[in-house]
Amino acid sequence: MATLSQWIAGARPRTLPAAVAPVVVGTAAAAPLEKANLGLGLLAVLVSLGLQVGVNYANDYSDGIRGTDSDRVGPIRLVGQHKANPENVKLMAFAFFGAAALVGLALVAISQAWIMIPLGALAIVAAWKYTGGDNPYGYRGLGELYVFVFFGLMATLGTLYTQAHTLSWLGLFGAVGVGAIAAAILVANNLRDIPTDRESGKVTLAVRLGDRGTRTLYVALIAIALAMVVAISTQQVFALLALLSVAVIAKPIQALLSGATGRDLVPVLALTGIFEIVYAVLLAAGIALSLKVG
Repeated sequence: MATLSQWIAGARPRTLPAAVAPVVVGTAAAAPLEKANLGLGLLAVLVSLGLQVGVNYANDYSDGIRGTDSDRVGPIRLVGQHKANPENVKLMAFAFFGAAALVGLALVAISQAWIMIPLGALAIVAAWKYTGGDNPYGYRGLGELYVFVFFGLMATLGTLYTQAHTLSWLGLFGAVGVGAIAAAILVANNLRDIPTDRESGKVTLAVRLGDRGTRTLYVALIAIALAMVVAISTQQVFALLALLSVAVIAKPIQALLSGATGRDLVPVLALTGIFEIVYAVLLAAGIALSLKVG
């Protein structure tokens, strides 16, 4: 039976910034419209965290029963390493999906943003289908696209829409930025797992691109995120503060470009998650400062 610390590790805490960052940016994007609402933002964070933890447990369960997690480097695998009963891990995944759905319904009821109900349902289905079901798209190289869409575009723009009932270019640029970083987290994870994924038949995008192509993709995604800061600064000049987050990501990029593999890539994964939340907070602070000065 898994211990509490193992269940917590199985939730993969290092990925949680990918759930919080888009809500921070979405709320900041509502500020120029004078619609930012911290209460709604808090509910959105709870929804996003529920989905993130749910998909992490679902991934653990699905990969574990398929045998693709039996020989991994990095975080604990509850099912693959026989730490927990697979059905209990599956139950935990759906418990978090259910909690996210309930909080999401409360968010929609308060904000009256009814379009978010079918979109939220789609997010839960997509979270399960990532590695679950008969034909998981995570095994066909589409995982990064899922992360970009749901933990970038939908999470950021959904947060903006529940608060402002409209979208904006600033919100879109911010969504692309955090989505690119969220995708980079998965790229770093899958780069580390190329050898074991290839052996087990899990055809991730990293397996398709190969080692060199995956490293190039990671750097390109970070560059896209920084380019979005420059785009936002044309409307809110102090958004350029977010470029200071380069101090966090410089070391991971250096590690990737130097050819780090295996366990040496674990810190890259962690620091990319930290980079995303620092990026989001500095971007939000820059937007707030621009509005105050302006």
